[in-house]
Amino acid sequence: MKFLRKFDIDIIRLKEGSHEFPFEIEEEFLQHFEVNDIASNGKLNATVTLEKRAALIEALFDIKGTVELTCDRSLEQFDHPLAIHQRVLYKYGPEEKEINEEVFVITNDTVSINVAQLIFEFIVLAIPAKKIHPDHRDEDEEDEDTEGKLVYVSEAEEEWDEPEENPENPLWEQLKKLKGNN
Repeated sequence: MKFLRKFDIDIIRLKEGSHEFPFEIEEEFLQHFEVNDIASNGKLNATVTLEKRAALIEALFDIKGTVELTCDRSLEQFDHPLAIHQRVLYKYGPEEKEINEEVFVITNDTVSINVAQLIFEFIVLAIPAKKIHPDHRDEDEEDEDTEGKLVYVSEAEEEWDEPEENPENPLWEQLKKLKGNN
């Protein structure tokens, strides 16, 4: 828990107005939250700007840098750039609770807020679901262009497109008569 104390912001002593708090996010941070399967390493700078007012505190998160990801296609490591801008509100109320992802209630006696979990969540949500190395992205775009198009047709499939004219089979003759009536 000593590691997480680096991300504590003492709000009880803050005066009304704007206050900036810089944080460095590196490998130790990502490994602390056990996201080795998502992002094993990274170098990010997070700036949390708190705008303290009488009834609430508005926190603006600005996170920029790169995370090391593993390509889903080639299993190569690559650096993926991230630029994250998020806003969270801390409102004063009778008890501490989370109203939704963007609004938290804190008491007037709350000494500090820890922003580590929020920074972690913003980073994880910014990582794309499909991680493709930049060298392979052109191939991926080509695949999307051909999606839904017929690329290969076997000879067997071509034979089924048109029925063979076979005079020995009376069913084909009956079907041809029906086709002409439309």
